[in-house]
Amino acid sequence: MSISTSSYAPVRSAVWQRAADYLALSKPKIMLMELVTVAVAAVVAGSGALDFGLLAHTLLGTFLVAAGASAWNQWLEPRSDALMSRTADRPLPAGRMTSREVALFGAAAALTGVAYLAVFVNPPTAAIGALTWVIYVGVYTPLKSRSTANTAVGAVSGALPILMGWTAVGGSLDLGAATLFTIVFLWQFPHVMAVAWIYRREYGAAGLKMLPVVDPAGRRAGVQAVATATVLVPVSLLPTWLGFAGPTYLVWALALGSWQLYCAVAFRLRRNDRTARALFRATLIYLPALLSWLAAGRLQS
Repeated sequence: MSISTSSYAPVRSAVWQRAADYLALSKPKIMLMELVTVAVAAVVAGSGALDFGLLAHTLLGTFLVAAGASAWNQWLEPRSDALMSRTADRPLPAGRMTSREVALFGAAAALTGVAYLAVFVNPPTAAIGALTWVIYVGVYTPLKSRSTANTAVGAVSGALPILMGWTAVGGSLDLGAATLFTIVFLWQFPHVMAVAWIYRREYGAAGLKMLPVVDPAGRRAGVQAVATATVLVPVSLLPTWLGFAGPTYLVWALALGSWQLYCAVAFRLRRNDRTARALFRATLIYLPALLSWLAAGRLQS
């Protein structure tokens, strides 16, 4: 008696959906950017040939810690996630996973990640990973419904993975590490202001204190986007001055920074969805392009 393979289709579908839900808990788009920053920092801080085995251990440990932080962020925010179209289909608000499952997954991933980094990379990297988790889950997440300062706190946790990549290869937390940290920290402000403006009504309905919610005219969001994009231009040039980037990087960084600043100014002057989306696209291109050029130049030197 033969069994049609089509009878297994519902099982396969359920397995894939389950896997997709666990992946969704890690916020894969944000995760990808974090892993890129870790890899670039390791390349820049490393001396001699890149140890790909060590880099792989660092990326895996970082992935686990970040996945744990993202899962607990969703565990703490099911109500607000359910009220926004961009997050309503996440596993918890959509009802595909229980609160217990999300919490257990987040705890297991974070603890495993920190332990993995301590054993296979080094204790300083593990400690920074743990600090990132604490700030993101324990400070940033509850602050989102209380104060617009959540953006600055979130920017700190978003930039800390740079230091994980730096220390993973034995780099000391010097001016070079501070420069890369500051680049990623500053970049998040125009990026978040653009997103917050585009989804300002949803953020408001969910009770999240983003600048375009507390200041509906968007003036403060525009000023913050321009101010941080402006400061980012000279800061992004420091790698050349510090000696771990060449003159071509200088030109590339200046061009990218000027373009992002132009988009931020346009948003400040004409606060609408069109200028916000233009700024959002500029920020999505800016950081990967800048870091990729920096890493490529370092590998060729």
